[in-house]
Amino acid sequence: FWLKPLRPKPAWILDRAAQQTPSPAALRPPSTMQNEEGRIVDLYLPRKCSATNRLIPAKEHGAVQLNVGQVDENGRYTGEFYTFALAGFIRSRGESDACLNRLLHEKGLLTFSK
Repeated sequence: FWLKPLRPKPAWILDRAAQQTPSPAALRPPSTMQNEEGRIVDLYLPRKCSATNRLIPAKEHGAVQLNVGQVDENGRYTGEFYTFALAGFIRSRGESDACLNRLLHEKGLLTFSK
């Protein structure tokens, strides 16, 4: 009762919209996070704690990331490494050494035999 009836758009507005070319963003496929080679190219990849599988926020300053290198039988670095990330939550509780020992044992890099 108080609403006005909708008027159709004028023809010149419809013609102008049909003549416009799509923007480059519209021509691009939806945001893909991998390039043609299959490598991840996203700007930020959140890390996960290796001990608890919790996400490590970008602003957490207590978290650490360790790269443990592989060595051959002569003790020379082979160029391969394992990456471990420990959240500040684990470090503040004083459990990071026990968690790191467990993770290294699971990878076969540490033995507990005497």
